[in-house]
Amino acid sequence: MTEASPPLTVAVCGATGFIGRNCVEHFAGQAGYAVRAIHHRRPPFEHPGVDWVQADLTLADDAARALDGADIVIQAAATTSGAGDIVARPHIHITDTAILHSQVLRAAHDLGVKHLITFSCSIMYESREAPHDETSFDANAPITPRYFGGAWNKIYFEKMGEFFASLGALRVSAIRHTNVYGPHDKFDLERSHVFGATITKVLTATDRVVVWGEGTEARDLIHVDDLVVLVQAMIERQTVAFDLVCAGAGEAVRIRDLVQRIIDASGRALEIEFDTTRPTIPTTITLGFDKAAAAYGWSPRIGLDDGIRRTIAWWRANRPVG
Repeated sequence: MTEASPPLTVAVCGATGFIGRNCVEHFAGQAGYAVRAIHHRRPPFEHPGVDWVQADLTLADDAARALDGADIVIQAAATTSGAGDIVARPHIHITDTAILHSQVLRAAHDLGVKHLITFSCSIMYESREAPHDETSFDANAPITPRYFGGAWNKIYFEKMGEFFASLGALRVSAIRHTNVYGPHDKFDLERSHVFGATITKVLTATDRVVVWGEGTEARDLIHVDDLVVLVQAMIERQTVAFDLVCAGAGEAVRIRDLVQRIIDASGRALEIEFDTTRPTIPTTITLGFDKAAAAYGWSPRIGLDDGIRRTIAWWRANRPVG
């Protein structure tokens, strides 16, 4: 008889955030994985079999301590908030996130980590109706001004991942995803994105839902469970040193239609009011998933209406405030 291989230690950076927490809960229930959850300011949550580590990943010593002994690193730590901050204080998302990402990559390389997964997103693409893919980013094309800093931050993360993967044993995956939604998202109206904010508005409204802007912009949405499935597929199937894949639904929904579909799923009788004095980002960006399907057998499995129902049920069970 041969002894069973020891589990792979998966270190999740940003474990109390939206994507990070979903990764923790997913891999903690998977055979062959041991989860180390790395958090900073937000307190740990209870989950069986999770090893918690507190660290400030902007500090080199903390990053090295947190990742020591890890086989796989899921880099989901970032400074994030919602559309209001993107308009009024865009710089807050840039500096600390760039520093901590650099420290995590360096520590992973120096410590001999096998595989690192990083999350990019679709904000570097120009607005258009047709789906983008991994090759359609044009560095000379205009970027929506409110996304400019964040977009180049994401490109930096991707290129640094490719650089570190070229140095030796560290394999890197970069996932350019569209708008992600589902359990543990931000649902407070100050920091949430359009999906989480709309869920809260619909489920707490008395007679109407106020939508920022005219609701004509469109968003491509994928459920967080689908994103985490892609993470695992890349961990288990990636053979190249660096790979970049897009993860989207391949189609976008107008915000006014999204709000109506959430209202319909809630079973509530509400009117929609459009507030054109509030900030809005009038873009339509959609990502395809042909490469992810061909290389990793991945496609989004949770349709939008099903995802809306699941998120409403989770919200009602948990009554999130942030």
